[in-house]
Amino acid sequence: MEIGLILLALIFALMLLGMPIYLALGAAGAAGLFMVKGNPLLVIPQSIYSGASFFPLLAIPFFILAGELMNRGGITERLVNFARLLVGKAPASLANSSVLGCMFFGGVTGSAQADTSAIGGLLIPAMTKEGYKPAWSAALIAAASTCGPIIPPSIMMVVYCVTVGESIGAMFMAGIVPGVGIAVSLIIAVLIMDVKQKFPRRHETIPFAEAMRITAQGLLPLAMPVIIIGGILGGFFTPTEAGAVAVLYSLIIGFFVLKTLKLGDLIPMLKNTAFLTANVMMIICCAKILGWVFAVVQVQVFIGEFFLSVSNSPAIYLLLVNLLLLFVGMFMDGAAAVIILAPILTPIALSLGIDGVHFGMIMVLNLIIGAGTPPLGVCVFIASGIAKVPVEQTFRAIMPFLLAEVIVLMLITYFPELVLIVPRLLGYLT
Repeated sequence: MEIGLILLALIFALMLLGMPIYLALGAAGAAGLFMVKGNPLLVIPQSIYSGASFFPLLAIPFFILAGELMNRGGITERLVNFARLLVGKAPASLANSSVLGCMFFGGVTGSAQADTSAIGGLLIPAMTKEGYKPAWSAALIAAASTCGPIIPPSIMMVVYCVTVGESIGAMFMAGIVPGVGIAVSLIIAVLIMDVKQKFPRRHETIPFAEAMRITAQGLLPLAMPVIIIGGILGGFFTPTEAGAVAVLYSLIIGFFVLKTLKLGDLIPMLKNTAFLTANVMMIICCAKILGWVFAVVQVQVFIGEFFLSVSNSPAIYLLLVNLLLLFVGMFMDGAAAVIILAPILTPIALSLGIDGVHFGMIMVLNLIIGAGTPPLGVCVFIASGIAKVPVEQTFRAIMPFLLAEVIVLMLITYFPELVLIVPRLLGYLT
């Protein structure tokens, strides 16, 4: 176990020195191989190949490209307009529209960072112009972007399922209620703050014809997650093939329906997709090396014995896991944390009678909350850059929203039916 602790300390030290996450994981894994007398020339290429050669991982570039196509095709503005139409003249109209916009866009991209960049780039300046404080606007967008990896499709869910062998379709279905719950909790938080701060609200009425046009334009992109979910449920395609269908649908909408895309747009979108996919895949591959070392030194056995020595109660175990993952999420990329920790923590959960899909949703939500927590919350850095405010101000402003998300986390932790009801109704679970 000493080797495991040394390697974890080495990872954090390298990341704090500014080394990219995949290199920190790979360097720690290589160091671990020497410690356990493994053969780096054999284990490293085998781990990298096994990490990258799993067929369901093809869903990642497909969903990333579908999000790129939708965003470049002007979908973001249409989703925001549709969200504003739904909110109407309610208090804090634009703020709550931002939350709904992030939820809708999350059903297209599956990425918190993409959510923050796309929705934040459009709405943070608009909110600031309307009278909201820039840091508060950035904090709201960064917090609402957590809907991205929870509302299906979700890249992080794909990584979890590939790592532990769970059903991707079941995980996608399990994310619907928690994703909507996050959005509702943030809207409630905004309304509570509105009582004291009296945020701006919209007073103009949208003509009926304009409302119908906005609705039609908004439903086009929102049909994509419906097609994905319906196709998976109907058995027409697998979750991996659903990614390809999402790309085809996005191409049709962008080129032939809305006609907002041109052939020249494809090259930069493909380049960005390749870059983002490589980033995720390198993390997966390098984490596999570290996972091999952890398996040899039996880190999972030690951690299992430690948790069970504290208590064999599932409720206590889940509380400890939440505390651990919230801490890890503050410093480490969510996908990397899933690859390293899921093979260790999930078997313990299963031995205690906790459903694997339920536990996976707890892991994903914990780690994606980390995208908004100090000191390394990536969504906060993106939103602060858009708002042109110091990240320290955004971190202070985001705390009430993080509290709202943690409340949802506790609810799905101790009321598993909130996660499992949809997969059960749809036949994925018994």
